[in-house]
Amino acid sequence: MKLLIVDDSALIRRSVNAAYSGSVFTEITTASDGLLAITLFREIRPDVVTLDITMPHMDGLAALSQMLEIKPNTIILVISALADHHTAIEALSRGAHQFICKPFDHDDLKEALDHLLEECENRSHTFD
Repeated sequence: MKLLIVDDSALIRRSVNAAYSGSVFTEITTASDGLLAITLFREIRPDVVTLDITMPHMDGLAALSQMLEIKPNTIILVISALADHHTAIEALSRGAHQFICKPFDHDDLKEALDHLLEECENRSHTFD
């Protein structure tokens, strides 16, 4: 499986990468903004995306919508400092599978993403 990590914070990108390096993902790619994320998404067609909301050039909500138009079965975990209910509901209504707030710890991230992967596996989710 392929993972795309999208966040304008290098620290967050490194944290997510470190949490999943050497795991179920055979390829991990990172992007620092929404436009780059869409370009990379089209190229690598990841199975899973971690996605920030507030980024330069294109926000995460716009990127989320475009990603799911390209590949609707992508698992998307939104990770954002915007902890208000409206933002979470908007992300979920656009197709995100889960939403966690920054700051998060390693265990929060692993639990959220592992849960999503397990849930999809249990539903016999197929990746292309």
